[in-house]
Amino acid sequence: MNDIPPESIRLARDTPGIAQHDAEPQVDIKRMRAYRLGRVQQMLRDRDLAGVLLYDPINVRYANGSSNMQVWMLHNQHRYCWVPVEGKTVLFDYPPAVHLAEHLETIGDIRPARIWTYFSAGDRYDERVVTWADELAGVIRETNPGNTRIAADHLDILGGKALEERGFSIHNGQEVMERARSIKNSDELAAMLSSISVCEAGMAKMQQELRPGITENQLWSHLHQVNIAMGGEWIETRLLASGGRTNPWFRESSDRVIRAGELVAFDTDLIGPFGYCSDISRTWFCGPGKTSDEQKRLYNYAYEQIQANIEEFRPGRTFEDIARSSWRIPNEFVARRYGSMTHGVGMADEWPLVTFSDNAERSSPGIVESGMTVCVESYIGAEDGVEGVKLEEQILVTDKGPQRLSTYPYEHDLLN
Repeated sequence: MNDIPPESIRLARDTPGIAQHDAEPQVDIKRMRAYRLGRVQQMLRDRDLAGVLLYDPINVRYANGSSNMQVWMLHNQHRYCWVPVEGKTVLFDYPPAVHLAEHLETIGDIRPARIWTYFSAGDRYDERVVTWADELAGVIRETNPGNTRIAADHLDILGGKALEERGFSIHNGQEVMERARSIKNSDELAAMLSSISVCEAGMAKMQQELRPGITENQLWSHLHQVNIAMGGEWIETRLLASGGRTNPWFRESSDRVIRAGELVAFDTDLIGPFGYCSDISRTWFCGPGKTSDEQKRLYNYAYEQIQANIEEFRPGRTFEDIARSSWRIPNEFVARRYGSMTHGVGMADEWPLVTFSDNAERSSPGIVESGMTVCVESYIGAEDGVEGVKLEEQILVTDKGPQRLSTYPYEHDLLN
């Protein structure tokens, strides 16, 4: 584990397994669920809200631990959850699957969802939304009588109007959830480390299979296979490119054949075991052959940016201050730099967002706190360049300074 500080090595070596064993230290899943629900309810109390209505399946899982066809639910609003400011959650699950969450201690009531999307209701959505709103209004008043201030994360305009007609004022549930999710306890951290272990196993398989003649899609498939085989869930993007497709960034994997002497860059965006995100980037050299001076130059700039910006994350600093003091990107790379310098990470990419020194005011308001987990990004590629380099590390903020959670080694043939 070259270039990894001792504290991060200790964390990596203490990573728990993905299965549960009574003779080994493991993630305490019940304690983790209680902590996460408590975080949400504290945010509700701080904002004098009766509760929050959640449709985002990642938010639902954070609040009560339930999951059901997560990717499908991201674009089909067929399950939702009410989280009151006190007490257990009420889950409205996809009707054929209400049995899936019966074991969860965070849920006080499970009901079939009242689905009124056009996909399911067609031209009867107007009458379906009335049934949905009447039932939900009754649950809200039962769990917190007297307080009509509620929050919602993703709510169709018809649903919002129906709840307002029933006397509720609707507030920003995304803020509630993003703030709640930003600070991890020891169980969340252990779950994240397990996910990163699986992700890096997939990366190792990819690097083992990298050779001239393999296509980008074939190489990328190894990360998916290892993730699923080891209890992971899905991958949010297909960001892998080779040769000239590495510049500019954000091209997704294709059937292009990788050739000797080229750079291959990727961003994992992997949702692994326990539903936690592993967001790591590396750029590799496809041998045989010798790395070029230009490839080394790009790689060393990206490496320098990553190492410098990791050290910026100390508790008490504002995100804007970090942006202002971050590594200065040479002018030739500014036009094609990455979209942000840093973002939060947990069960997916999260708040906060930190920009660059020349637009620091666009960073999220707020301060760095111990217990935050963030991803530090770099993309180095010139407008007139042939290739580019993508690197990214996942770190934990502690009172003693930042600690790397990702441990995959760098390409020392590309480092000066």
